[in-house]
Amino acid sequence: MRVALEGRVLSENDRVAARLREGLMESGTLSLNFIGSPGAGKTAFLEKTLELLPHDLRIALLTGDIQTENDAIRLAKYGFPVKQICTGGACHLDARMVEKHVADWPLAELDLLLIENIGNLVCPTSYDLGEDGKVVILSVAEGEDKPLKYPGIFRKAELMILTKTDLLPYVPFQLEMAKQYARAVNPLIEIVETSATTGAGFGQWLAWLASRMETKRECCDSAIAEVRKVMAC
Repeated sequence: MRVALEGRVLSENDRVAARLREGLMESGTLSLNFIGSPGAGKTAFLEKTLELLPHDLRIALLTGDIQTENDAIRLAKYGFPVKQICTGGACHLDARMVEKHVADWPLAELDLLLIENIGNLVCPTSYDLGEDGKVVILSVAEGEDKPLKYPGIFRKAELMILTKTDLLPYVPFQLEMAKQYARAVNPLIEIVETSATTGAGFGQWLAWLASRMETKRECCDSAIAEVRKVMAC
């Protein structure tokens, strides 16, 4: 019964996620789902990202927590629309939560939707939020064997962001071993080393983001062209 119920929950979530993905495709909005442990530095990473991105870029953010609006308050300082999703106990965001909170944001007016999931490497992995890609955050203050302990998210993520690299001289984190473990789980995963404190690595991250946004626009333009071609027949 438990397996059957879980299957129904995920099936319903996938249905809503597909609806979200369709809307994001039509609008050309790139959506990324950031997943990492509590304290991995997700919010600090996003703060630095917002500080560096052009302010005429049309960005919106959703940030999830069990309680408090602390992260939304931090992120709102950069002038972009932000909404906090408080789950009241659930250890992950789901597609219905996302759909509800973006309902009054015209997706056609957004270039980028960033979703900061709840601090957890397990539960959020199973829930599709209609995003274009998952980004896993791993800090050097954690164990380098996290990719082996929690392979699900590292297998599904297309990018691993290593955070807090300014702490490397002070912690026993084996950087190359962490990369090796991540690639053992997912040979295609891309890796960027960053520090929100020094700004190191953010040029590489923003270049990756710009490329991903351009790819999304090209895919959307191609899809729209195909639809128009069919309609013209």
